[in-house]
Amino acid sequence: MDFSFITDPFFYVVAVPAVLLTGISKAGFGGAVGGLAVPLLSLSVPVPQALAIMLPLLCAMDILGLIAFRRTYDARILKLAIPAGIVGIALGALLFRVVDARWIQALIGIEAVIFALNFMLSKPPPKPDGPMPISPIKARFWPAMSGFTSFISHAGSPPMLQFMLPLGLEPRTFVGTMNWFFACINYAKWIPYALLGLIDLRNAGTSAMLLPVIPVGFLLGYFVLRKINAEWFRRIATWGLLTTGLKLCWDAFI
Repeated sequence: MDFSFITDPFFYVVAVPAVLLTGISKAGFGGAVGGLAVPLLSLSVPVPQALAIMLPLLCAMDILGLIAFRRTYDARILKLAIPAGIVGIALGALLFRVVDARWIQALIGIEAVIFALNFMLSKPPPKPDGPMPISPIKARFWPAMSGFTSFISHAGSPPMLQFMLPLGLEPRTFVGTMNWFFACINYAKWIPYALLGLIDLRNAGTSAMLLPVIPVGFLLGYFVLRKINAEWFRRIATWGLLTTGLKLCWDAFI
């Protein structure tokens, strides 16, 4: 078997910034703009190949995230969100060859734009005296949507952000919870991706070529997270959600 990799220079022109941006987003803002990676890669390679190349890179970032945020997460959220996310993955695997990903991107993109604009125009939520109450319905619905969209396009952050942003979590707890959730989601994708024929040696070799970019992006994002206050974190995460939603709509309709 030939363990090769993509040699087209244009691919790396778009891939390196995509991976760098994803690392910064995951470590600094809970993945607010991480959903842009596949659309950027799809400028050079087909979407299924972009998904396969990004999966090992996301999993490598998740390892760094689990180390950095090993004690910083909201267990109440994860107990509800992770099983729901796995259900979303199973649904994505069943419908992967049937559903047009563009329409899913359009629906998620429109919803993300509406939510982000509404969140920007509303007053910041008051700082809670204790743990915010969590709606069991929302804590299952949005993570299930996230698992589904993450499976078909690695765009799982918009649904999760719509659930997480109103909770008013402290930035490190917010990012840590998102990292733990997506670590479980991304590692759960491996078997169905392999069964669908998305994993091969050429894509794995290309992922390996991009691995050195990961710690650079992750450390930059982690540095920003340590310096930013809660209000600026909220603003940047919301703008990231808006940007991702607009890009998903662009890819679906243009």
